[in-house]
Amino acid sequence: MAFEPPQRLVRALGETERNGAADWLVKLPELVQQVVGLRELTVERVQAPGGRSSLVVLVRQADGTPAVLKLAPPWARPESERAALAHWGGFGAVQLLDGDGGEGVLLLERLHPEMSVRSLPEAKALLEAAGTLRRLWVEPPAGQVFESVAERTGRQAEAMRTSATADAEVAPLVDAALAAREELLASAPQARLLHGTFRQSKVLAGERMPWLAVGPDPVVGECAFDLARLVRDRVEDLIASPSGASITRRRVKRLAESLELDQERLRGWTLFRAVESGVRARRVGRPQDAELLLEFAGWL
Repeated sequence: MAFEPPQRLVRALGETERNGAADWLVKLPELVQQVVGLRELTVERVQAPGGRSSLVVLVRQADGTPAVLKLAPPWARPESERAALAHWGGFGAVQLLDGDGGEGVLLLERLHPEMSVRSLPEAKALLEAAGTLRRLWVEPPAGQVFESVAERTGRQAEAMRTSATADAEVAPLVDAALAAREELLASAPQARLLHGTFRQSKVLAGERMPWLAVGPDPVVGECAFDLARLVRDRVEDLIASPSGASITRRRVKRLAESLELDQERLRGWTLFRAVESGVRARRVGRPQDAELLLEFAGWL
């Protein structure tokens, strides 16, 4: 199968600063061909712009059933995604069609990739996204293999400290974010299985249910951590609005109340995640994204 990986994926892998990213991209066409042949799949097209951590290919199974073939490098934790999708069993999330897809390979139910809740008016999009997210917050499976919020944010915190040392401009926000993290982890409520990277574009229209979540990077921890990424959805619109700061504070309050979460805990995790994303964007050469995220963080 001859194809060019989507540029969004190529750029994102270039930002990971991981050894092996270039080699994985080079081997990707051969890997797709092997998987397609082994599973008797018919390729329709590569989904573009696609994801930032995996290749998504629209395929049909041998019986003609539409499906999605997803291939991800090891550092994107595809086995963790497989385990979470299997545990959710299609409730609130895309259905895993093949429980033994091989390393880095997932065969998934076909949704409507062109239609996410982001296409809805903002208030409706937030409502539908939050309702979908609630369905995913379940007890982790026994003997769970998922990373904890403390572990994931611990790695992120180290990178943030390094960036703050080299970049005095971001140091005050980094200090505030790290202090919020320490306080939140010291009093964490009951842990649940979380999506990990939830936002409006991760909720697609389906046939079984109106909306289903895709692309988890699952983690175990408190629900406010998961909801925090949704708070800053459409951040460019928030920054462009003269009342963006007040809209953000109302959004935190409304989302916390709708999902029965503590408003201050949601605000704290929103601050940490926005600063972490902003500092990372600054570090990898995306200054416009960094500026938006750090200005948003300053409102919190």
